[in-house]
Amino acid sequence: MLPDGLGLRNFGYTDFHKNSGDRNSEIIFWNITPFPLTDLGYRELKINNTKLHPLTDIYKKAKVQVEFNLNIKKTKDDVYNRYRFPFQYTTINATVKNLLVNLITFTHSTNAGWARIRRKISQNEKKTLYYQQSLATLQKEKPAIVFCTNQRHITTVAPLLAAKDLGIPTATFIFSWDNLPKATMVVETDFYIVWSDYMKEELMFYYPYIKPDQIIVTGSPQFELHFDKDNLLPKEEFFRQNGLDLSKKYICFSGNDETSSPDDPKYLEDIAKAVRKLNAEGNNIGVIFRKSPVDFSGRFDWILEKYADEVVFIDPLWKAMSTSWNSILPTIDDNVLFSNLAEYTELVITIGSSTVFDFVAHNKPTAYLKYNQKEQLNKKWDIYKCYGFVHFRSMPNQEVVFWLNDPEDMAADILNALSDTKKTIAQAQKWFERINQHPPQQASERIWNAIETIIEK
Repeated sequence: MLPDGLGLRNFGYTDFHKNSGDRNSEIIFWNITPFPLTDLGYRELKINNTKLHPLTDIYKKAKVQVEFNLNIKKTKDDVYNRYRFPFQYTTINATVKNLLVNLITFTHSTNAGWARIRRKISQNEKKTLYYQQSLATLQKEKPAIVFCTNQRHITTVAPLLAAKDLGIPTATFIFSWDNLPKATMVVETDFYIVWSDYMKEELMFYYPYIKPDQIIVTGSPQFELHFDKDNLLPKEEFFRQNGLDLSKKYICFSGNDETSSPDDPKYLEDIAKAVRKLNAEGNNIGVIFRKSPVDFSGRFDWILEKYADEVVFIDPLWKAMSTSWNSILPTIDDNVLFSNLAEYTELVITIGSSTVFDFVAHNKPTAYLKYNQKEQLNKKWDIYKCYGFVHFRSMPNQEVVFWLNDPEDMAADILNALSDTKKTIAQAQKWFERINQHPPQQASERIWNAIETIIEK
């Protein structure tokens, strides 16, 4: 089941799809996205009518708030308040919905109330035409399993309920390392496939109704691309294709979307200034800027023009079906681009991104930015809150990355990060092994083993 393009990246472009024939299995994408997967040569069944019950979205939003309240009560840690998005009251419709969400949250912030909300979502979705159509599809297709590639989309609930009612086993993949503390679990399936033992413990902590034998540790297939040497172009060819200078050492700045990091352009300028200073001192360094694939703004244009001698822009090769973040299609070509980028740059600079694991797969270090801009676009945004999120507590120590704490020191810090990498890479590798089952290149094989075990049961 494919609710967004990330599932295509993890299960369509990796060894998971390639190995389906070897497993005597056929993958059919049950496609909720606007992407025409037949163009890629994949067999698909389109889901065009995903109309939810009128109350489902309200209960879903209340469920998220209740989970935060329960987690705060259980841990006595208010970090979970940082995950809340502010409610908007700009229209009458939004105001009524949000008032209902607040009322349900107030009256259901207990374990029993949480269970009632989950039951109401299921009961309401079973009343929809969407559920009936899902039943009909499953009765016709008779799949051995329904595997949801992402746990956080409400549009997957009705089809999964239909599968369970027909006795078809269901499973879902927890697709990102930071998702469980953020209360993004929308679906309830027979089995849950996770990255690591660390994530298994998290899943049981946040969702105690899930039993240990329902959770299977496999690793994430998203990292497999970095271990496929066929993805790597000769260095000279990669540089030629992207207008790079073979005499330069390049560092990569990996950007975030506008919400996650509103001041990204200023951080890129700080990096460009530091590189300009280093080059004036006799170094020969360039910056490759890779923006977030879901950032459609022109907010970096002035930086790219002002620092054209220092910064090269290499656009991610994703295909936009619209400007909505969940209708952006990753491409196989971007896998190749990203793998080469990690191979042929010396360092990645970012804000709290999981790219640390992509780059350590190529034995390259990461530097995390850790200071606020003096003039911020959003005064409420705080980079220190970013590193206070729960998933950063999985760090074995602070030496897993270099820390860029002050723009005044950035030139010296970048030079240090380029010259003394062995210890940091070794610590980042420990973090990678904690977060993602190793060897990482065997994730798809382990997921297939899990699926076959589920079907046999």
